[in-house]
Amino acid sequence: MSMGGDLIKLLCDGLPAEAVLTDPDITRSYANDMASFCTAGQPAAVVLPRTVEQVQHVMRTATAQRVPVVPQGARTGLSGAANAIEGCVVLSLTAMDRIIEINPVDRIAVVEPGVVNAALSRAVAEKGLAYPPDPSSWEECTIGGNIGTASGGLCCVKYGVTADYVLGLDVVLADGRLLRTGRSTAKGVAGYDLTRLFVGSEGSLGIVVRAVLALKPAPPRQLALAAEFPSTAAACAAVCEIMARGHTPSLLELMDRTSVRAVNALARMDLPETTEALLLAAFDTPDPSADLAAVGALCTAAGATEVVPADTEAESELLLKARRLTLTALEALKSATMIDDVCVPRSRLGDLIDGVAAIAEKHRLTIGVCAHAGDGNTHPTVCFDPADPDEARRARESFDEIMALGLELGGTITGEHGVGLLKRDWLARELGPVGVEMQRGIKAVFDPLGILNPGKVL
Repeated sequence: MSMGGDLIKLLCDGLPAEAVLTDPDITRSYANDMASFCTAGQPAAVVLPRTVEQVQHVMRTATAQRVPVVPQGARTGLSGAANAIEGCVVLSLTAMDRIIEINPVDRIAVVEPGVVNAALSRAVAEKGLAYPPDPSSWEECTIGGNIGTASGGLCCVKYGVTADYVLGLDVVLADGRLLRTGRSTAKGVAGYDLTRLFVGSEGSLGIVVRAVLALKPAPPRQLALAAEFPSTAAACAAVCEIMARGHTPSLLELMDRTSVRAVNALARMDLPETTEALLLAAFDTPDPSADLAAVGALCTAAGATEVVPADTEAESELLLKARRLTLTALEALKSATMIDDVCVPRSRLGDLIDGVAAIAEKHRLTIGVCAHAGDGNTHPTVCFDPADPDEARRARESFDEIMALGLELGGTITGEHGVGLLKRDWLARELGPVGVEMQRGIKAVFDPLGILNPGKVL
C-alpha cells in the first residue's frame, strides 16, 4: 500500500467514513481561501471532525506520518493562510459548530471553532448581550478563523478586535496533546499569556477546538451620518479632529471616490459620486443624535461640502450596507483583486491614502480604498486582470509599494487579515532579524516537525 493509502487508512481508523474526503474533485474545492491568486496545492485528504478527540486523532496521525496539516474555517480569509499545500491534510473545522454555553452573569460564551460569527452574535443578542467583533464577512466567517487571523471589523474603533475578546482556548497541539490556555474569569494573570499567542497565529502553532469569549451588554441601536469631502486630506483631517476631541464613535469609516462609484454601479445606491471621500460615522450612545451633531460640525469645519445625518435606524443601516458592499463592488470591476490591509497611525492616514492614489496613477491601475478610519486601518484594493501578464505584474508591484509606504509611515503590513502566503516576505522586513529569530523559536517549541500550516506566516 502507498504512503498515501496508509495515511487515508489511518485517518479512517479514528474518523467516521463521511468525515474523510479523498475524491480529487471534492478536495480540490478546499484548496483556496479568498486569496485565490496565491499558490495552492492538491490535498491528499480533507477531514471534517466533529469532536476534540477526532482532531487529536488527525494530529497524531499527521505527526506519525510527517504529513503537513492545513487548518481551515469558512475560507473567507484574504491572505492565503488557509490555502492547501500539495499532499497535505486539510483540517476543516466547520462541522464543530456548537455554541456550548452563553453565561449572562460571567458575560462569556463558550464555543467551538466552526460557529459562524453572525450566528453567535444573534444567539447572544437574545440574552441582551453582544459579541462586538464583526468582520465584513460576518455572515460566513467562523470564530475559529477569526481567532486564527485576529480579525477586526467595522466597530473596532470603539470595541476593539477579536484578540480583545478571547479569554481562553482549548488547543490541540501538533502531536495531538490538548492544551488549555487562559481562563473563564474576568481577570487572570497566571503565567505567560499563551492565549494571546495563538490569536493571529493562523493555525501554525495549534488547532483551536474551543474558545471562551468575552461578551458585552448589548448597546443601543446606532445612528449614522455621511459626510462628503472635496479631498481625502480633508476627510482624514476630520477623522483626526473627531478622535482628538474625545468622541467615541461605534464606527468611523472612509470610502474614496473609486469605492463610492463602484458601490453605485453594483447596487444603485445613489451615493454622491462628486465626492472625493465619503466619511461614515455612527454612535450607539444614549443620545446618538447629539453626538452626530457634534461630529457633523467638526466635519463641516474640516471642509465637508455636505453632512447628512440619518434620522432612523433604517437609514443608518442603508449607509452601513454601502460600506459593507465595497469589497464586492470593487471585485466586480475586474476579474481579480489584491486586498491590502495596511494600518498606520491615524495622523498619517491622509498620507497613506494620497500615496496609494499616486501608486495607482503610476501603475495605471484602479485601486479603490476603504478604511476603518477611526483606527487607521486601510483596505487598498488593487483591481486587475490576472490573464494579462503585464497588468498582473503591475498589480503585484503596486501591492508591494503600498506595504512599503505603510511601513515608511510608521504602520504595519496587516491590521486584521493576517500574513498567510501573501505577506510572508514582508513580515520579516517589519519584524527585523531579532524578531524573526524569536518567532521562529516559538514556532519550533509548538511544532518541532514543522507540520502545522508550513510556509505560512514565517
